[in-house]
Amino acid sequence: MFHPRIPINPAPTGDPIPILTPTAITQPGHPHAPTCCACRHAAPAPVAPVRPTAQLTPGSLLAVVGGGTAVVLVVGAVLVSVLLAVAVTATALAICALVIRSLIGAQAKQR
Repeated sequence: MFHPRIPINPAPTGDPIPILTPTAITQPGHPHAPTCCACRHAAPAPVAPVRPTAQLTPGSLLAVVGGGTAVVLVVGAVLVSVLLAVAVTATALAICALVIRSLIGAQAKQR
């Protein structure tokens, strides 16, 4: 089940199906494959220099810093509220445990 299987050719030879390799694509006006070309052609057009994808102006930089600060403050507030919820729950459980302990102790003294 985990071993790859090569499909067998349905022909009576039983040989595996050959894997097709892409053939060389000839260019228009170029009768032979480009890999074996020894003739001289015109150089390709120069490529325009690549610009950076994001240009930060002072205003956009300020917006990014403000947005990052807002995200940090919101995440901090959420984490503090979760911590507070855990603390309140732990306190409530501790009080319940003390009450149950005292009830069991009082019941044991009455017997």
